[in-house]
Amino acid sequence: MSSVTQSGPIHLGLDVHKDSISVAVLPSGQESAEVDKIFHDEPSVRRLIARFPDPGRLRACYEAGPTGYELQRLLARLHVRCDVVAPSLIPRAPGDRVKTDRRDARRLARLHRAGELVAIRIPTETEEAVRDLCRARADVVDDRRRARQRLGKFLLRHGRVYRDGTAWTVGHERWLAAQTFTEAALAATYARYRAAVTARDAELAAIEADLALWYDRVPFAAQVARLAAYRGVDRLGALTLASEVCDWRRFPRATAFMGFTGLVPSEYSSGESTRRGHVTKAGNAHLRTQLIESAWAYRSPASIGAGLRARHEGVPAQTLARSWTAQQRLCGRFHRMAARKNVKTVVATAIARELAGFLWAEMTA
Repeated sequence: MSSVTQSGPIHLGLDVHKDSISVAVLPSGQESAEVDKIFHDEPSVRRLIARFPDPGRLRACYEAGPTGYELQRLLARLHVRCDVVAPSLIPRAPGDRVKTDRRDARRLARLHRAGELVAIRIPTETEEAVRDLCRARADVVDDRRRARQRLGKFLLRHGRVYRDGTAWTVGHERWLAAQTFTEAALAATYARYRAAVTARDAELAAIEADLALWYDRVPFAAQVARLAAYRGVDRLGALTLASEVCDWRRFPRATAFMGFTGLVPSEYSSGESTRRGHVTKAGNAHLRTQLIESAWAYRSPASIGAGLRARHEGVPAQTLARSWTAQQRLCGRFHRMAARKNVKTVVATAIARELAGFLWAEMTA
């Protein structure tokens, strides 16, 4: 690829992979993009940008994905404007059945020049670091659930069933400690399963202690205080929401934020026909999970318990008023919907969608 000297902006479509980047160069006024492939490392990217006399004219873009934001940050240091675009919102022709790196790079360059791509917000390094720690906690919770299931299924296979209350309580732990096996191999298996659960519990406690340090730190302290004023959103949940969203004002309306969570119903309507289906689940899965978990707190009548009262200390009166309004509406709505629907998860999902709207209104007030 030769250096480009024409005037006007130059659009770079980058199809990024672990070891390679396909680069489509589309100068102003040119219909066809020239494509080259480079190795995915900093020296190769620097050599690419050095081919252009004025990096300020470059307009680069690539899809959000597993390679993260390091390429965008490198290009920013090289004074190149770079957008990371939402893959699910890239226009695609229904009849296009051929996919190659070169074609993808050309399409990105062309659509970026036409203004048809939706750029996502790039988190700061601190925001991304805390977000990754929150996601690491979610992974540990998942690992603990699997470890508990393995232990429970092992005991069930050998006729050991706990019937004196809820599992994983103090009473259940005492019951587990009292279980013994005469066969040496079974005793060893049971010890390994119990050790796995204990290790996951300790790991979860450690990572939650690390997260607690960020409750009162910039840039999350103000968001955590306001979000935690809402029922069902403790400080850990508030930090999760804050780290996943970061900038609430990038959503112009509550419905846009609800769509980002993937909690809105899918719809296919044409002419006189209107069809709505399950929720899209097309947005941020971590955010959606936290909102649904928080929504279950609205099963009971509206009230302010000791934990919520403690989180209300030092919070502005306007936030407390909005929180109470939200609680009254969502608790009443949960009760009315639960009376009509047998599947309570559907009710919790609907409440989570409305809760997302209340939280967006709070953070943009």
